Amino acid sequence: MTARVERLVTSGTFELDGGTWEVDNNVWLIGDDEEVLVVDAAHDADAIAAAVGDRRLVAVVCTHAHNDHVNAAPALAARHGAPVMLHPADTVLWKMAHGEDAPDFRPLAAGATLTVAGVELTVLHTPGHSPGAVCLHAPELNALFSGDTLFQGGPGATGRSFSDFGTIIASIRDRLLTLPAATTVHTGHGDTTTIGAEAPHLDAWITRGH
Repeated sequence: MTARVERLVTSGTFELDGGTWEVDNNVWLIGDDEEVLVVDAAHDADAIAAAVGDRRLVAVVCTHAHNDHVNAAPALAARHGAPVMLHPADTVLWKMAHGEDAPDFRPLAAGATLTVAGVELTVLHTPGHSPGAVCLHAPELNALFSGDTLFQGGPGATGRSFSDFGTIIASIRDRLLTLPAATTVHTGHGDTTTIGAEAPHLDAWITRGH
């Protein structure tokens, strides 16, 4: 059975550095009719569980631990008996979202591979938006799940705590823009894009960022 990519949009708030913002998040489901992996369980565990349906949930993968990307992860994982996966460099942000008794996640490592519905996803550590930000590359699906590292129009925000502009630019330049140009970028918010559409703008982002 062929694996496919499904998108669910959920809404809630992002909270950091004393501010609160209303946000719409993309929740990505990769799988087939038998099993599925969820990327960024945001805001609404019930809605995500409904999208999972009766499929086996392989894992809940967090591209980073800002609260709007992980706030539904523990409830969704517990409901399905699945692990939550996160890069350990984002432990400080996970604790901000889920309390000091955290972590209760399985560590993600750069270069690790996850398999769902016969498709391999490789973990790319792409710090900058947060210390433990990762992207998932699925060559067989011609897909990159970029979280908040790369969007249509440029890098993710780096103006808040635990973020750094130079670091995110290096991550994008060295780990993402080297992927095939036709790769579809499934972002954490907003519309999809491609590596080829974003690559020509790297120098402009650097100029703008400085």
